[in-house]
Amino acid sequence: MVLVGDPGGILIPELPRLRLGAGRLRGLRLLHTHLSGETLSQEDLMDMVFLRLDSVGALTVSAAGEPERFQWAHLLPPNPEGRSHDVAQPARWDRVEGLDLGAQVAALEEELARLDTAREAGGGERALLVSVAAAPRPVQERSLEELAELARTAGLAPVGTVVQRVSVLNSKFILGKGKLADLEVRALQTGAAVILFEQDLSPSQLRNLADLTERRVLDRTQLILDIFAQHATSRAGKLQVEMAQLKYALPRLVGKNRAMSRLVGGIGGRGPGETKLEIDRRRARDRIARLKKELEDVRRQRGQTRERRAKAGLPVVSLVGYTNAGKSTLLNTLTQSGVLAENKLFATLDPTSRRIRFPRDREVVLTDTVGFIRRLPPDLREAFRATLEELESADVLVHVADASHAEVEEQIEAVESILRELELDEAPRILALNKWDLLDEEARETARRLHPQGIPLSALERPGLEPLVQAILNLIPWDKRDKARAPGE
Repeated sequence: MVLVGDPGGILIPELPRLRLGAGRLRGLRLLHTHLSGETLSQEDLMDMVFLRLDSVGALTVSAAGEPERFQWAHLLPPNPEGRSHDVAQPARWDRVEGLDLGAQVAALEEELARLDTAREAGGGERALLVSVAAAPRPVQERSLEELAELARTAGLAPVGTVVQRVSVLNSKFILGKGKLADLEVRALQTGAAVILFEQDLSPSQLRNLADLTERRVLDRTQLILDIFAQHATSRAGKLQVEMAQLKYALPRLVGKNRAMSRLVGGIGGRGPGETKLEIDRRRARDRIARLKKELEDVRRQRGQTRERRAKAGLPVVSLVGYTNAGKSTLLNTLTQSGVLAENKLFATLDPTSRRIRFPRDREVVLTDTVGFIRRLPPDLREAFRATLEELESADVLVHVADASHAEVEEQIEAVESILRELELDEAPRILALNKWDLLDEEARETARRLHPQGIPLSALERPGLEPLVQAILNLIPWDKRDKARAPGE
């Protein structure tokens, strides 16, 4: 393929994609002329990285058009120095010795394939996790630890992290182009097919990154939405997730996107003059309107259920807390039931209620709710309003916290912040410090000092839950409940 440009540069057309794979190069080499005697530029090296070329070479020419010096570069496999590519020194074009690019490329792909085989045991599509923020590096690293847990829950296999601290985010790509080139090389070296950003990407950033790299680009909100979609089992849960996904996707629909297959059918067109992009957007808006109506029906049904409970005089105790804090395990232990409880984020999405009889013939309804998380996507929070409305009728909130987690204080504050947004911060509540058995004595002393009102427990051990049960019984306004129940008896 011969391309002709001008002194300012050349335009590389869209290249064939036949050889592309997570650990493969494109099978093409770029050799071009430099008219002013300059060496390989940063732009040349970026072309090599983003186009995944086997190599890039520059041949300088004299004023008479005679070849003079030749310089070449190629990518490197993972190495202790962390180098992404090797750039040779310029040499006279007729004295280049020992250069066998074919052998070098074959060796590179063989090494990448060997690493791929070694990683296969991990399972799941490999993802490179990226954080770009003004926060200090330790804060970003902790956020990436949570992102890695979210990625594993979604079925991805994290293979590396990239952290960059910036004062101002790049509005076009979130990262500078030089750092993006390093990121692309790192993805190639680790065999990552997905680049996952801890920060939420704007529609334009998402499109620009997708145009720049052959890998799938996701942000934190997309990942959480995907997890919710995987775990939603009830009709209400599926409706809530679909509406959140559509609201997220609507501003990101562009003309070259494929049709949203789930929305095809059942909606008439507005005539041949309407573009496909307009049709996609209109279908999405129509579907969102219908989902809102269906969710209103769900809210109404749940409201009727709450009213029946109130008439029966049954107090409601709701378990709230950060995701994976142990709420479902606590519900199972207290009620001796079999609600799904896994060591995964967002294992429980739909509210679950169980009756439980306490001492002195006191009966209550214990409800487990969806786990909270920092920076819960706004669309998802709105979609799950029907789920969180269960909390409004609760007589007592039991805030379950994972006392063994390194960021337990931040998680507690995240839950309290969401409760304040829901105007539930005045509701009577108990702080249950779960996984107490995993703490050493020093950590226990610190937890007692920070949360003197907290109740230590292990959700797996039923005998140790008596202090929590007693605290719940003491907070429930039994006199009011008994008076409300008496006229109907």
